This record gives sequence, structure tokens and C-alpha cells, in this order.
Amino acid sequence: MFKEKIKVLIVDDSAIVRQSLVEIIKSEKDLEVMGTASDPYLAAKKIMDEVPDVITLDIEMPRMDGLTFLRKIMSQHPIPVVIISSLTAKGTETGIRALEYGAVEIITKPQMSSKEFINESKIRICEAIKGAAHARVKRKVSAQTIQVQPKYTADAILPPVHNHSMIKTTEIVVAVGASTGGTEALTDFLKVLPPDSPGIVIVQHMPEKFTTSFAGRLNDLCRITVKEAVNGDSVIRGRALIAPGNYHTLLKRSGARYYVEVKQGPFVNRHRPSVDVLFRSTAKYAGANSVGIIMTGMGDDGARGLLEMKEAGAKTIAQDEQSCVVFGMPKEAIKLNAADKILPLNKISSYLINVVH
Repeated sequence: MFKEKIKVLIVDDSAIVRQSLVEIIKSEKDLEVMGTASDPYLAAKKIMDEVPDVITLDIEMPRMDGLTFLRKIMSQHPIPVVIISSLTAKGTETGIRALEYGAVEIITKPQMSSKEFINESKIRICEAIKGAAHARVKRKVSAQTIQVQPKYTADAILPPVHNHSMIKTTEIVVAVGASTGGTEALTDFLKVLPPDSPGIVIVQHMPEKFTTSFAGRLNDLCRITVKEAVNGDSVIRGRALIAPGNYHTLLKRSGARYYVEVKQGPFVNRHRPSVDVLFRSTAKYAGANSVGIIMTGMGDDGARGLLEMKEAGAKTIAQDEQSCVVFGMPKEAIKLNAADKILPLNKISSYLINVVH
């Protein structure tokens, strides 16, 4: 899509943060800083001269707050926006509102702490900008090269699945992975499921603490119970567990009982939680007793894991290109022949219900 570098406009009232983001973005060969602005009014003037591919936007700013600016952009001239704000760590409801107004991704503002944390923040920011650049946004009515951490596979968390034999049970487990555009896709998918739906475990790439509010919002909208996963939670009918931000979530089994393990560990496919980690663990402990669903998102996280699920006997589904905000993760899974079915988002729930009943 982009033959040249992705042009980024940085909007933040802090000169230190602007400079930090400039250095992070310049460290990536396929990104460039189009300009910086200390408030939305200055940003609007820059956009009149040149339209960026992506805007990074703070929420708390003088003269006009970020949410107001976001609403104006998305209602007048939609441009992919990545929210980078310390407020997302403290006020997750504000983050949810930003997604509703049209933001593509939300990232917690990097802090000057450990080297590992700073490197992980750089990875998150650059991956979010690249994902946003490829997103289909809709009009909403109303310095030195930085060392990037290795791209680990699921091997970093649990070994590959070699034994696919699995005793059949009456319970089915559904494992779902999503990234860019996933919050809206998951809402559409979950809210139509009946109360007796099979147990669901979800990995949605999002910041730490944000998943609690996201799960709460979904719980209010859905007929099933939706909650943020806690280590040891049982996977049961009528409940969906969402992996907490910054923690890998694995499916485990004890006798006939399925439950989740929530743990730390390195980034896998530059994400924590990782879809590949969830899918591999599901292949290992549920096998043919499971259904895997990969949804909209940038990159390839989940593609290999979905193939492992299919090889273990699971039924596998990929969201189709037309209904994706970013056709990255499903596309890579389809390339591997990991998906039994390729379906539009509005058909996935009904197909799942038919498969498990």
C-alpha cells in the first residue's frame, strides 16, 4: 500500500514527549515524521498544508482536548489516529470513548523506566502506527537506530504441539484473536451470541488496564458474561474471558475442566498477550474440542497458531477481507491454509452457533 514512508503527525503538548516520539518514529525505516504540533489548532493548520498518513494524538492538551479534536477529524476528514496518552492508564473509560469516536489504536504513553520497558513501548508504538496506516477509517457522524527486540514465536512461552490426540468432551472451547479494529469486531460478534454459548477465550491486542473496562462494556451489551481473565478462571458456557493487557493468556485443562493461565513472558510476534500463544495452548489442551477464530488486525500474530489448531482437529475461521479494518492477521492465516472457513464478520456468530449445536 505504501511505496514510500508512512508520514506521521505528532500532536502532544509536551516538548519532551514530542521529541521522544520523533526519535522512536525516525528509528523505523518505513516511518517518517511529517511534523509535530503542541495543540490541535496547530495540528489542523499543518493538515491543511499536508495530510499525514497517521496522527498520534494525546488526550490532555490546552485549547482543545484530544477527544474533541478526534471527533472533528473523524467527522470531517477521517485520518487514522493512534492515541498515545498517559490518561489511557488512569482513565480507561476515556480510552473506550476514543475508540468509539474512531481512534484505531490506543497506546499508553512511554515512561522513562527500565530499558526493557522503553524498548517494548517503542515496539508497541511503531506497530500501532503501521497498523493504523493500513486501516480503513470511516467518517464518524457527529537519531541513532534503536535496537528492536527479537520477534519471538510462541516457542518462547510453550513448546510446539506434537501429540494431537485428545479425548473428546461434550464442551467446546472457542479461542478468538484480534488486533486493529478488533474492539468493534468483537462487540459485533459477541453481542448476538445466546446465553448458552460455549466458553470463549479472547486475545485482543490492547494496553494494560484497558481490558478491564473493555470487558465491562461488553458485559453490559451482551447476553453472555464477559470479564477480564484472571489466572485460574474456568472456561464455561455463557462466559467470555478477555486476556488482560500485557499478560499472555493460555488455555489449560484439568480432567474435563478447562481454565486459563495468565502469565508474564517475552513479547511473541511483538505482542503480549499474543494470539499465537492462546491458539497453541488451545491446540494442545482442547484439540478437536475447540474452534479458532482470527479477526481483523495488522501483522501475522495468530496465523501459525490457527494452523496448529486446525492440525489438532479444531474447526477454524478467518474473517474475510471486506469486513476487516485491516486484513493482515486473517490474510496470513489464509495463506497458510489454516482456515476451514472464510466468513464476513456478520456471519461468524451464526456459523459458530450452528457448529457447536
